[in-house]
Amino acid sequence: MKKSFVFLLVALLMPAQASSETTKIEIVGTGDGLEILRTIADHYSNANPKVVVEVPPSIGSGGGIAAVGSGRAVLGRVARELTEVEREAGLVYTPIARMPSTFFTHPNVKVKSITLEQLADIYRGRIINWKDVGGPDHPIRVIRREDIDSTLIVLRNTMPGWKTLAITERSKIALTTQESIETAQKVPGAIGFAPYSKHLETGLVVLRINDIHPLQPDYPSTNELALIHMDRTVTDDAADFLKFSVGDQAGAIISAHGGVPVRKK
Repeated sequence: MKKSFVFLLVALLMPAQASSETTKIEIVGTGDGLEILRTIADHYSNANPKVVVEVPPSIGSGGGIAAVGSGRAVLGRVARELTEVEREAGLVYTPIARMPSTFFTHPNVKVKSITLEQLADIYRGRIINWKDVGGPDHPIRVIRREDIDSTLIVLRNTMPGWKTLAITERSKIALTTQESIETAQKVPGAIGFAPYSKHLETGLVVLRINDIHPLQPDYPSTNELALIHMDRTVTDDAADFLKFSVGDQAGAIISAHGGVPVRKK
């Protein structure tokens, strides 16, 4: 009789223990909009204590697409639109924010605004000293991204003069958005680019282009941040987070960080 009671007690406790377990969702991919997504994830997890949403360091848009497409991840994050082949493979694209493609410098540069022509000439390597654009007598240290980088692709498609611009060989390639930002923070005279977020204004100088700030309507280049999933692998919790990411609370977070929310159609 005693053994029967013990087995019954264990059977009664097991469902309670299972229900107390948390589910972890990792959103893998681009480093663009990292702080925005982490804040959205924190708010969602706080409201849903049994679901922990994590946004790990960047593996690039391509890495996120590969992880979700292979089933290694349920959700991914990208800063470029999916190709026709990727859509045909079953990937579903959910845009959540539009973010200006921003140029920023090390604080010692002291330049707040440059023209489109000056910006292009800096990246071509024709202008190599900040004194030539109203700054101090200091060499310009150009930070670029790989040709497949989503922000560089957006710049080539939207920024006047960038379609066929040959970036100077005297430049450092940053493999992630975080690396680009950190390099510009550490290297005097540095200039780099990434999608805009308000935290860039701390420790860096965000450049105006033709005296237009990235948050103003006429700014010449904007990128899109999106989440991706596969219908056959998405979980109920992941689907619920996707719904949250295009809702009013997430929209307020995006706006607070300097982005423009994209509402689900």
